[in-house]
Amino acid sequence: MSDLAFKPATELCDDLAQRRVGSVELLEHYLERLNRYDGALNAIVVRDDERARARAAEADAARQRGEDWGPLHGLPMTVKESYGIAGLPTTWGMEHLAGQPGPETAVAVSRLQDAGAVVFGKSNVPVLLGDWQSYNPIYGQTNNPWDTGRSPGGSSGGSAAALAAGLTGLEAGSDIGGSIRVPASFCGVYGLKPTWGAVPLRGHSALPGLVTPADISAVGPLGRSAGDLRLALSIMAGPDGLQADGWQLALPPEPRDRLADFKLAVWCDDATVPLQADVGAAIQAVADRLSALGAQVSDSARPDIDPAEAYRLYVNLLYDVLGSRQPPEQLARAAERYPELSDDDVGDDAMLTRGMMRPHRLWLADNEARNQMRWRWRAFFEDWDLLLCPVFGTTAYPHDHSEPQEDRRLTIDGEAHGYFEQIFWPGLIGVNYLPGVSAPIGRDGDGLPIGLQIVAPAYHDYRAIRFAELLAEEFGGFVPPPSYAG
Repeated sequence: MSDLAFKPATELCDDLAQRRVGSVELLEHYLERLNRYDGALNAIVVRDDERARARAAEADAARQRGEDWGPLHGLPMTVKESYGIAGLPTTWGMEHLAGQPGPETAVAVSRLQDAGAVVFGKSNVPVLLGDWQSYNPIYGQTNNPWDTGRSPGGSSGGSAAALAAGLTGLEAGSDIGGSIRVPASFCGVYGLKPTWGAVPLRGHSALPGLVTPADISAVGPLGRSAGDLRLALSIMAGPDGLQADGWQLALPPEPRDRLADFKLAVWCDDATVPLQADVGAAIQAVADRLSALGAQVSDSARPDIDPAEAYRLYVNLLYDVLGSRQPPEQLARAAERYPELSDDDVGDDAMLTRGMMRPHRLWLADNEARNQMRWRWRAFFEDWDLLLCPVFGTTAYPHDHSEPQEDRRLTIDGEAHGYFEQIFWPGLIGVNYLPGVSAPIGRDGDGLPIGLQIVAPAYHDYRAIRFAELLAEEFGGFVPPPSYAG
């Protein structure tokens, strides 16, 4: 039965459809594993066992009657705590929201449920989803199943940890600064940050009732295979109610079935940010092997952008989003501090203050610069099918809850570096609304997973997913952490 826990969702759905396993049986298998293993991980922090048991029983009964609920019929899964689910708390790690059941279910989660999913819990996050670690004063700290002394990533850290440890069948996360891709990389699973706007954000908000989608932020799936990403995206994507009467989303399929048929640009490192040698070497090894297989590979092809300028734009626009999430007392404090800020103060508190207070005309200028950059990315992808680059500059690092974050340091190959500067690789892709898949490609010298970021043109999410699928056939894919295979 332990093999069942680690199967991809696509195989589990086939097992359910062929009645090789029942929904109740599979749910109880995951609940038993949660009870056995999650004490050390703290990945699934909100449980909904009884409602899930009732729905699983309904799914089995419907199957017996010949009914088909959809492609996820009876699949037990979990979602990130930040998604609204009617009757369950949605706190984003903020204490004042603890224990308050929400009234509505997020659109993306409703679509998964409408496709037959049995949602039995929610996975842990950092406060306001603002960290590559996953801890908060309500639910505590989530640990990495490969090494519990290390972060599983964030902010979808509970999602990735639960998948890697075989505690759930599928997961849904969110990503504004690597929050799907970094945990997937740290835990050795697959994660997709979709093209911005492809999956509705409504119901995924720190402010109850908010209906305006946040800039840069995207919601999307995590799974134990690239096929799981394709399956979940096909269900989650599509216009929300305000747009559905006038347009439909048609993400292009990806027909290629050989790695040799892709034209690939490889960006292994950049002077803007340090990179762990093991990570760069693993990506280069993949690139060299792809070239040997016949793919056209370039180590020098780049979009016509200034990486430092891209980083500046991303940080400015990110803090505008983060500023919009702050409570009234923070706004009052920012109003007092903003006139006194010096231009060279780029600390976290200063940037957050600007995000809350800077004039709209400055946002418009940065948005124009961003859209100019998006056109240059489009031109780049006229010559190259995909960009391969790091997800993050390191593998999973030890827990560090020191505050403020700007005072933290990451040790990379024996040298201390700034914590926040690692947002470069996730931000480079996110600010330009591009889809990115994190796919496992091996492990570092400490046995920790290494992820590769596969970046496609906007709306070509399935191209990145298909490439990740072919990559797994050639290089191997998800591997369970040894301590959870029993």
